[in-house]
Amino acid sequence: MKRLSVALVALMLPLWFVPLLLAAGFFKVGEKAPTFTLTSITGDTVSLDAHKGKVVVLGLFHICDPCMMQGTNLQKVYEATQGKNVAVIGVNSAGNSKKDVGEFLSAFPVKVTYPYLLDPGKVTDKLYGGGKFIPNVYVIDQHGVIRWQRVGNMDLAGADVIVAEVEKLLAGGSSNM
Repeated sequence: MKRLSVALVALMLPLWFVPLLLAAGFFKVGEKAPTFTLTSITGDTVSLDAHKGKVVVLGLFHICDPCMMQGTNLQKVYEATQGKNVAVIGVNSAGNSKKDVGEFLSAFPVKVTYPYLLDPGKVTDKLYGGGKFIPNVYVIDQHGVIRWQRVGNMDLAGADVIVAEVEKLLAGGSSNM
């Protein structure tokens, strides 16, 4: 029985790491963040370029439970960085309708007050490769360079971890994946 368990774990272990290895091709840490201009759920036009000079926390989401958890984490990041040179932006990168995104946001355990953008053409999914790996969070430095990136709602991408990465950039340090 023990041999069967060990063999099963040995066979399953690579399957747990395959998504991370595949996702590595999409992680653009050290590269310029691809730019985009989208409309928020409230009707405002938001451009990534407009936030140059700030540290940007960018969350790419679909309508799913892990995305709700990570979107809630971004609200905590938004609240923790108020008054600092930081922009927090969420994007529904799946192309869902405004109505569906609005219903999704209303189901959050917290009120989302950071800009939440609609991406009907799935531009950000294409630019950032998020369609296969969601939720996806990027921390972009003041010069528009991606300095940190994580997939999923794990301790590796919790609000405290993201805020620590933001603080490093505000202090003039660099973050690594």
